[in-house]
Amino acid sequence: MLRPPDFTDLLRLIDERSTAFRAAIAAAPSLDVQVPTCPEWTLFDLARHLGEGRRSWAATVAAGPAATAKSAAEGAPPAPRERAALLAWLAASTQELLDALRESGPERGCWTWWGTSQSPQTCGAVARHQLQEVAVHTYDAQLALGAGQPLPDEVALDGVEEFLSTCCATTSAWPHAPAAVDVHAAEGRTWHVSLSADGARITPVSAPGTAADACVQGTADELVLALHGRIPVESLKVDGDRRLLDLLWAWDPDE
Repeated sequence: MLRPPDFTDLLRLIDERSTAFRAAIAAAPSLDVQVPTCPEWTLFDLARHLGEGRRSWAATVAAGPAATAKSAAEGAPPAPRERAALLAWLAASTQELLDALRESGPERGCWTWWGTSQSPQTCGAVARHQLQEVAVHTYDAQLALGAGQPLPDEVALDGVEEFLSTCCATTSAWPHAPAAVDVHAAEGRTWHVSLSADGARITPVSAPGTAADACVQGTADELVLALHGRIPVESLKVDGDRRLLDLLWAWDPDE
């Protein structure tokens, strides 16, 4: 079983997935190709989003733990339309993020939008989330060229837990009857999601348990893509109360 990536691994994987993203942009017949999983965007729009986002996070990390979110717009070069220049701009965006994260180290505090989740507000957690952002958008770009490639195993396995801990865990009250869902990766990892008036809490467990009202199963790659809305939940195997899965996927704790 793969171990969770440490901070050095996270930075390496961000760099690798960013390189794969640029390879997709370089291979595209046109930057005006539509992105099926981001239907309002072309490949150029996706590239601009990815580059601007990494620059903003680099600025946020560099600003220190007492700062709020930083925008990279002021004084930053816009995404160029010419392909070679765009590729260089994307590489520079990634490097800004990696440099900021290396300078900060994993334990330093950092502003994040996931304050009530189970993910810490640290630069290490930012690196972990940034890897998933880059990995999923790399899949988007590859899919626009005809075939999205599976996420690497170490990215996908950590991606399930990262999404659940960052995007699902919350102190906002679950608006339905208390329930529990197990999320099981075919590679041998399971996470127990408990839902109650206290919110949603995520606990890694050794195997799916009888205490769960529903269990959703798939490869780690399939689970990550479903959690991020890239493939339909219906493509996963579900045991137990499927209606509960529909409620969970539709739930927005911020509403």
